[in-house]
Amino acid sequence: MKNGKGQLTGEHFLLGDHACAEGAILAGCRFFAGYPITPATEIAERMSVRLPQSDGVYVQMEDELASMNAILGGSWAGVKSMTATSGPGFSLMMENLGLGIMLETPCVLVNVQRGGPSTGLPTLVGQQDMMQARWGSHGDYEIIALSPTSPQDLFDLTIRAFNLSEKYRTPVLVMTDAEVGHMTEKVVIPPVEEIEIIDRPQVHKGDVEPDHFRVYRDSVNGGNGYISPMVSAGEGYRIHVTGLTHDERGYPAMNAQANEWNVRRIIDKIQAHKDDIIEVEEQNLKDAEVVVVSYGISARTSLWPIQMARDEGIRVGYLRLITVWPFPEERIRSLAKKVKGIVVPEINMGQMIREVERCVAGQTQVLGVHRPGGDVLEPDQVLNAIRKAAGRSKRAKKKGKE
Repeated sequence: MKNGKGQLTGEHFLLGDHACAEGAILAGCRFFAGYPITPATEIAERMSVRLPQSDGVYVQMEDELASMNAILGGSWAGVKSMTATSGPGFSLMMENLGLGIMLETPCVLVNVQRGGPSTGLPTLVGQQDMMQARWGSHGDYEIIALSPTSPQDLFDLTIRAFNLSEKYRTPVLVMTDAEVGHMTEKVVIPPVEEIEIIDRPQVHKGDVEPDHFRVYRDSVNGGNGYISPMVSAGEGYRIHVTGLTHDERGYPAMNAQANEWNVRRIIDKIQAHKDDIIEVEEQNLKDAEVVVVSYGISARTSLWPIQMARDEGIRVGYLRLITVWPFPEERIRSLAKKVKGIVVPEINMGQMIREVERCVAGQTQVLGVHRPGGDVLEPDQVLNAIRKAAGRSKRAKKKGKE
C-alpha cells in the first residue's frame, strides 16, 4: 500500500537493500547519487524507481568519488541526500567523506560490506570495513556508524541515520553487510506520521540579516551545542564552505587557533551527545559470566550458540552494537569488571575486538571469533569460545551430561 506521497506502508516481504531504500524515502531523502557495485546495487536500483514517485531525484554518477561529492552538494541545496556502496567504492569515498565532516554536511552513506581486500568477493559477505569506517579519512574527527542485523533493522536504522545526520549536521554511516542486504524478510513500514523524523536546524527569515549569516556560528537550542543552523544555497544568505580550516563565515583561516576550533567542533558535537547517539541491545547481562559482544549479521548468528551455551548451564549475556561508532566504551568497561570473559564474533581477522580490548584494559579475558570474508561464522566456533571464556571444556561438558 502507498500513501499519497508515494511512500509504502504496511507489511512487506522485502530485500534488505530495498528496505534500506524505503527507510531513506520515509526519512525524507529526495536525492540519491551513486554508482553500481555489488552487493549494494539493489539500493540504487530501488531508489532509481522510487525517488521519481516521491518527488525526488536519482542520478547515476561516473564513479564513487563523484557520488559522495554530489550528495554533499545536494545537501547544501537543502535536500536530504544519500549514497550507497561496498568496499572498493567505500575506499574511493573516503576523501569526500572527510570533506563532508569538515563542512558539517548532513547526509547518509550506506556500506553493504563484502569480502576484501581490493575487489575481493563481490557477492559474498564480509565485515572488514569497520575500522575504515572510523579511521578511513585523514585528520582528527568523530563519526557516527550504525550496524543492522535484519531487513527490518536496516529500514529502521536508515531512518535513524538520517535523523542523526540532520540533528548533528554530519555524515552518518550505515555499516550493513551482504547477508543483511541480500536477505529477504518481512518488513513493517508504519505510516510516516507515526515515526519521528528530524530535520536540520534552520535559520528562519528575520532571524539574521542575510549578509551577516555565519554558517558555523554555534547555537545552543534544546541542549544541542556546537550545532549551527543551516540555510540552503540560493536562499539569499551569504554562504561559503571549504574543506580548508575556516572561520565562522566558512572562509579559510590558516592558523593553528582556527584549526583547533574546527577540529574540536566536529569532535565535541559527537562526544557531547554520546548518550543520545549510542544505542545497544542487551540480553541476560545481569548475572552473566560471559558476554558475547557483536554486530551486524555476526550478532544475529551468535544467538543460536548463545542459547546452546545457556542450555549447558553457562550464564551468557548478549550485547549487540547497534551504534558501532562512537563505541560504547563505558558499557564495555562496566561489564569487564563483572564477567569471566568477553567473546567478540566478527567476519574479519580482528577489528572491533581491538576496541573491546582497549576498553577492557586487562580486567577480563577477551576472545575473538574470526574468519575472513565469504561466509558467516560457524556456530561451533562461537560456542567453543564461550566455553573457553567460562573456563569449561567441551569434553568436561559432555562428561557432566552423562
